[in-house]
Amino acid sequence: MKPEIINMAQIRAKFPALQETDEDDRPYVFFDGPGGTQVPQDVYHGMRDYFRKANANQDGRFVTSRRNDEILAGAREAMADFLNASSPREIVFGANMTSLTFNLSRSIGRHLQPGDEIVVTRLDHDANVAPWKALEEIGLVVRWVDFDPDNCCLDLDDMSNQINTKTKLVAVGYASNAVGTINPIKKIAAKAHAVGAWLWVDAVHYAPHGPIDVQALDCDFLVLSAYKFFGPHVGILYGKYALLDQLAAYKVRPADPQPPYKFETGTLYQEGLAGLTAAIDYLAELGQLFPSDGNQSDLGLPDEYRGRRRLLKQTMSQVAAYERYLFAELLSGIMQIDGVHVYGITDPDRMVDRCPTLAFTLANNSPGQVAEYLGNQGIFVWDGNYYAISVTERLGLEASGGMVRVGLVHYNTLDEVKRLLTAISTMGK
Repeated sequence: MKPEIINMAQIRAKFPALQETDEDDRPYVFFDGPGGTQVPQDVYHGMRDYFRKANANQDGRFVTSRRNDEILAGAREAMADFLNASSPREIVFGANMTSLTFNLSRSIGRHLQPGDEIVVTRLDHDANVAPWKALEEIGLVVRWVDFDPDNCCLDLDDMSNQINTKTKLVAVGYASNAVGTINPIKKIAAKAHAVGAWLWVDAVHYAPHGPIDVQALDCDFLVLSAYKFFGPHVGILYGKYALLDQLAAYKVRPADPQPPYKFETGTLYQEGLAGLTAAIDYLAELGQLFPSDGNQSDLGLPDEYRGRRRLLKQTMSQVAAYERYLFAELLSGIMQIDGVHVYGITDPDRMVDRCPTLAFTLANNSPGQVAEYLGNQGIFVWDGNYYAISVTERLGLEASGGMVRVGLVHYNTLDEVKRLLTAISTMGK
């Protein structure tokens, strides 16, 4: 059943890129969201206004610098709202998730001893694997958790076997960027904390698809990138304040020694942070447009957070419901096309366990050929391993070009899904 949603035209009108057409006047279909979503016009305006009114460095004794400082503080508050963090001082900004993870992995490595262990998974993007494997050079041991190739779900029994008293950190993705599987983060946090280990969560792929509550998850660190949830190219790290305070930072000597600032090397992408706040406010305002079921007056949040945090949770819950509907239509249709093989969860009763990200292959066509054919039809998808190389290796697909990846977000429509299915069916024939 299709969930209630506002007029899709109202949503799509907010995204300038969605108005673009090809030479045949066909609207482009953006199913490339897992590699980076399109941005609403408010993000453009926020970054433009930064350059007009606040283009200065931090901590100056003049008006444009003071405005800049207010923008940076506002971005930290907005991100704390998006993640339901305890404090804006638990939010660290950087170039991207990968850079932040490499940076903090070095700091974490300084607190560990040779023989200590880190657990990673074969379901993850390599940005949540390579920074931890790099610590093998100082004598740390990296253990791997496997996944079931039939449904691309983590083997939690294997995870229990890999986590032991030597484990100091468990690194896991909130959702697989390759096949869409959503991992049970709260359950994994309990496994890690039972042996005194920290939990590091890569939430890059999950962020545009559902609400994130770091306090409820009880993760110790969580990283994400704004360009995956309708913002500019900014990386974000959440860390429990006590842990950020405990870790030593690689920084220049005059830099503020307190978290989060000690981890923010050099001048930040300040105009990007203006755009980040605009992206989060877009999502919060979108929540006001969704129909209410009459039971969302506080959503379990304390009084001081009723407002943007409430609206964000409402929006992202409604987005998840709409995307599940849209994805179910896509999955049902594509599995009826001869020659298509879908990777990941396909059970209709388990759609809550996956993001609306579809990975597939088409017989007698390489993933690159499929992506190019669709691209020529104005339908944008990805092919390859998407840097989740352990996934394609485990599935035996790396040598043959990986998979085709279709990613849905809330601005996509059923008509676009039907257009994709028609194109794939035509190519298959």
